[in-house]
Amino acid sequence: MKTLTVDLGSRSYPIYIGKNLLTNGSLLSPHIASKQVLIVSNDTVAPIYLDTLLTTLEGYLCHSVVLQDGEQYKSLETLNQIFDSALSNRLNRQLTIIALGGGVIGDMAGFAASCYQRGVNFIQIPTTLLSQVDSSVGGKTAVNHPLGKNMIGAFYQPQCVLVDTRTLDTLPERELSAGLAEVIKYGVIRDTEFFDWLEKNMDALLQRDNDALSYAIEVSCRNKAEIVEQDERENGIRALLNLGHTFGHAIETSCGYGVWLHGEAVGAGMCMAADLSYQLGWLAREDKGRIIALIDKAKLPISPPGSMSAAQFMDLMAVDKKVEDGKLRLVLLKALGDAVTTANFDKNIFNQFLDECCSA
Repeated sequence: MKTLTVDLGSRSYPIYIGKNLLTNGSLLSPHIASKQVLIVSNDTVAPIYLDTLLTTLEGYLCHSVVLQDGEQYKSLETLNQIFDSALSNRLNRQLTIIALGGGVIGDMAGFAASCYQRGVNFIQIPTTLLSQVDSSVGGKTAVNHPLGKNMIGAFYQPQCVLVDTRTLDTLPERELSAGLAEVIKYGVIRDTEFFDWLEKNMDALLQRDNDALSYAIEVSCRNKAEIVEQDERENGIRALLNLGHTFGHAIETSCGYGVWLHGEAVGAGMCMAADLSYQLGWLAREDKGRIIALIDKAKLPISPPGSMSAAQFMDLMAVDKKVEDGKLRLVLLKALGDAVTTANFDKNIFNQFLDECCSA
């Protein structure tokens, strides 16, 4: 087992990474506030892992709420099911909410924990690669709105993150690839040594080699933790973690939540960001080619859906959280491993780029 720490002073917490950790109650018990536990899961993950977790937590007063699986259910309406369960079971401020699932469950359970009785303990047990390497770490919690993704939420850190790599054994191939988008992101924005390693080991990751997956998760979480420690509330460097996300969120919203997986949209979005960076004269052709080739090798889309127009992209990106003073800010690349968040790019080139993307 590997243990990393997200260093946030009095709110610091560990990330445990290893195999069969879901059965290790000694890792969870120090982070549970009282006997009251509410496990939040979905109807895909719960039939596989909920009983195991309940056995691990024997002795606690455990309740569970099982939500429908899918990005389309990441809403205020679904969030109320968590509150309904907590209130109907008369759970108090000593409650610990445990998220057992992927990024959608982690986001909703975390947001519920931030709100319920003005804040209760929260533990992340991510079961998808995407949530293990990204969304479970750093305290971003949210639900979607029909006009924009993740627009209603809070920064709320967990007490710990427990990554059981065994849960990846049951992950569908499409979900595995979606998680690899966020893994690749770390190599693109700041860790060229990791990018080189990914080029050499992508086949092993796709074949679910445990050593390769464990290493990729560890390096990804370490990169994420280092950034969060410097900029917890995304006022600066943390925005670089959104490479490809402004384009990607527009794709998800346009197509309808759940049609494209988040990682698929981010994969296409990173390709768009790399291509735009190249057209602006910032990114070398070779680096652009390497980025797109690696995303393609991970079995991810490398271009936006043909149904989207440039006008749709502009309308949806106008409500992106990185818009400041009416100016769209994008995460772009000066070089492989050198990302910047900026509104200072040639708008004529940008408009022509979007037209070309949407007419291809």
